[in-house]
Order: sequence, then C-alpha cells, then structure tokens
Amino acid sequence: MNIAMFTNTYSPHVGGVARSVASFCEAYRRKGHRTLVVAPEFPGTPTQETGIVRIPAIQNFNGSDFSVVLPFSGLLSEKMNAFRPDIIHAHHPYLLGTTALRIARYRQLPLVFTHHTRYEEYTHYVPGDSPRMRRFIIEMATQYANLADRVFAPSESIRELLRARSVTTEIDVVPTGLVPEDFSGGNGETLRRQLDIPAASYVVGHLGRLAPEKNIAFLARAVARFITQTRKADGGPGKNVSGYFLVVGSGECEQAIRDIFESQGLSSRLRTLGTLQPAALADALAAMDIFAFTSHSETQGMVLTEAMAAGLPVVALDAPGAREVVKDKENGRLLAEDSCWEDFAEILAWMAAQPAAQMREWRAGARRTAEEFSMNRTADKALNCYVSLQSQTPSSSWSEPEERWQSSLQLIKAEWDILKATGSATSAALSHSGNPARFKNT
Repeated sequence: MNIAMFTNTYSPHVGGVARSVASFCEAYRRKGHRTLVVAPEFPGTPTQETGIVRIPAIQNFNGSDFSVVLPFSGLLSEKMNAFRPDIIHAHHPYLLGTTALRIARYRQLPLVFTHHTRYEEYTHYVPGDSPRMRRFIIEMATQYANLADRVFAPSESIRELLRARSVTTEIDVVPTGLVPEDFSGGNGETLRRQLDIPAASYVVGHLGRLAPEKNIAFLARAVARFITQTRKADGGPGKNVSGYFLVVGSGECEQAIRDIFESQGLSSRLRTLGTLQPAALADALAAMDIFAFTSHSETQGMVLTEAMAAGLPVVALDAPGAREVVKDKENGRLLAEDSCWEDFAEILAWMAAQPAAQMREWRAGARRTAEEFSMNRTADKALNCYVSLQSQTPSSSWSEPEERWQSSLQLIKAEWDILKATGSATSAALSHSGNPARFKNT
C-alpha cells in the first residue's frame, strides 16, 4: 500500500505530531508499505531526504518554532503521479490539510484525518487571539473532520470531545505507539555523574516541548516547591531526599523555568539537556526517579508512555491524553485537573516518601502500560482501517477523458466544501449562540 502523509510539522521540528508521523511511517515501511511525507521546510532541514517532499514555508511564525507553508499552487502532480498513493492521510486541518483534501478528491482516494491537537490551545501563536478566534479554529477542525472519510483520535477523551463538537464521520481511536525497547536500558548512573547529581538524590524529570500551552510555569513552581520542602544537605544524616529537576526539551518557556528556580535559590538543583536523540533520551529517562506532567492541551500522552517504557511512574493532571495513560496508584498518581501547583508539589513529596517495594510495583505497572501502546499494535490498527476504506472505494470504469472530467468535478466540489467550511467557521465565531459543547475546552 502507498500512503501519503500531509503534515504541517515534521523533523527537524520537535513535537508530538512530527514524532507521530515519523513513527507511523517507519512502522508502515517495516510492514512492507511505502510512505511519502509532504511537509514544510524547517531550519536545519537535511539537503538530501528520501520519501519526503518539502514545501516552502515562513519560518518561526509569530515568534513560535512552527513553520507556515506559503500559498502553494498545483496538486503536487508530478510527485503524486510517481508515488501513486492509495491513501491520503492528513495530520492537520489547515494549510497542508487543505492540500491533502484537494488531492484526495481529485484522485478520488480515501482521506484520513488524525485530530492530533486541541488547536484552540494554540491560538496565542496567531495575531488577534481571542475567544472568537478559538471558536473559529474549533469549527474549522470540526468541518474538516466531517469532510474526511475517517477520523483518527489519539485517545478516547478526544473521540468524546469530537462527538460533542458534532463530528459525524466515523472515528477510530488510534494512538501513536512506541517501541518500548527504545526507551529502556538507559544508563542513568553515568548521566547523573556527568550532570553532578548525587546518586542518592531524588530526580523529578520532564520531557517535552517547553511551550506555554504545556503549562510549564505551573510545573516549574510545583517542582521548585517540592525541592524546597524536601531539601537537606547532601550527605547529611538520615535519608537523603535532596531533589533535582531534570528537563529534556527546548522551547520559549525554558527561561521561565530558570527564572522560577533562580527566584527560589534553586538554580543549582536544575538541569536542562535540550532536545536529545533516542539513545541519549533513554539515558536521561533512566536518570529520573519520577516523571512530572502538567499539560492541559494534550490529545495523547506520548511522552508519558515513553517515560513509562523506561519504568518511570508518572504524576500528572487528570486532563485529556493523560487520563488514558496514568492509572492512579497503579503506575503513578493522577490529580484533579483543577489542582493547584501546591497540591502537585505535595504529591511529589508523597511519592518520594514511598517505600522501595511500592515504587517497584508502580514501575512494573508503568512498563505494562507502555506495552499496551506498542507501535506494532497501533500501526496494525491504522492499516486495517486503510484496507477497509480501500474496499469501500469503487473502482472506476470510466474512460480516460471521463476520468479527468470526474476528477475536475471532485476538485471543484472540494474547493466549494473548503469555502463552506470557512464560512461556517466564521459565522460560528461571530455568533454568540450555538452549541456550547462544541466549543468546550475539555
């Protein structure tokens, strides 16, 4: 099967969607399928890539680390003709998402859309951010989902949210999987020595993009309070529970973490490693005792399953994406979503005080959870859906001129549907009425 993936984010950009697309493509290729990724250019994009088509883009849009594709005419005809896709899979509803819709309609192919992101949580990157902008964004994603032949939701929480927002297309829950072995077996002891973290210290860890929508300031305040409450002189009498915060990732909120720790006199207890390659990431996870996560904006807790593959119990807020992964007192702790950061710090302290036998139990639970999200399982689920959609697509008996005419009609219809979707979203944004559930934040 030939699978064309359209995404607005891809390597070398770091983020959940980019990792998801890359992981699924790798899994499909291992199973004997071909993939073609259509993605924007990013700073540092390799000059030689295989199986990837890059589209010119505006870099660092509005101060973010995202790229925005430039208006692109045509239908990538040459590349698509050479690749001969069987499935078009869009990973965003905007920009290259509309290109994917046009190509799917023109070529009369099934269109799959993965609703990776709660897009309304990212409107601060758009000039003119407002409640109306959030409504517009939500409605555009809803309209796009209803133009697709199948929607993939990364978690059950997101499927429920999409149904509440009046998505009528069939929705399958297809989370991004992982290869558990990629995140286990790291050398944490060596990394601790390199980072000058005492072996007996208690390390709270975090992995992810350090952006406002990830609730990073909340996390930093909670961890700083935990370290302050449990701080003892290194090497002092009794159990040494001196805390450290190990952060893997990069983004605009990295300085906010540093500022919070400096204000509490804790700069010496903070270690930041930036973005790491897989082997180094396994070492970093192995150097942690527990994983902390406070984002409200997730659709799937990818980094949570990665941490659990390394045997790390997780402390997280009960929000979409996290609640499907973290089972309270089985593989970590799940706090009410409206908990304050002081509550979060108390749970971190409670976890640090647990006996070794209890922690071993939770570590085993974390590894079992990671196995449930193996890439082999999730890729098979996606492929089975592709096969089902192919079987529902009637084979054409038209002559070549009739085929071209039908394709042109489908393209015109696609353009009309895009215009209608934009108009509907604009109307919803300007209206103060409508279905409130369609615009809820959870």
